[in-house]
Amino acid sequence: MRDELIEARAKGVRAVQFGEDRVEYRSDSEMAAAIAAIDAEIAQLNGRGSRRTFYPATSKGVF
Repeated sequence: MRDELIEARAKGVRAVQFGEDRVEYRSDSEMAAAIAAIDAEIAQLNGRGSRRTFYPATSKGVF
């Protein structure tokens, strides 16, 4: 689905056929939002849905 959406967006096409379902987007921003939603779902399924922040522990060597 993602690849088909990206290809359609690059061509300027607003309607995409997914099997028997046809989806027509009203604007480029709506299509971009759909691609972003798919990317987020893929990231979540791959275990990269949440970001982690690492803080390095530093010291001057004095205890």
